[in-house]
Amino acid sequence: MSHEPPRIGELFPELTGELVDLLHAEGENDLAASVPFLRLTQWCECQDSFCKSFYTAPPPQGKYGPHHRCVALLPDSGMIILDVVLGEIQYVEILDRPSLS
Repeated sequence: MSHEPPRIGELFPELTGELVDLLHAEGENDLAASVPFLRLTQWCECQDSFCKSFYTAPPPQGKYGPHHRCVALLPDSGMIILDVVLGEIQYVEILDRPSLS
């Protein structure tokens, strides 16, 4: 029996809505449509108190490679940067924002 990681749309509905809105504002409509279905596969392991980042796919071994791009969003507070590989969000970097729990 396989156990899929939880969807961020179920775990963090407010963050999910914010990400969708911010992506639409940047014209990233395809990414926005995918956000509710992203799965939290692993938390960032840096242990910095200001970091609430997480992976939505297994972390890469080294760098993401040539098909990687960063999408910096403009939230009201803190920073949100998405690592996108081949059109899919792989990592959500969340810095200097309140806890997600």
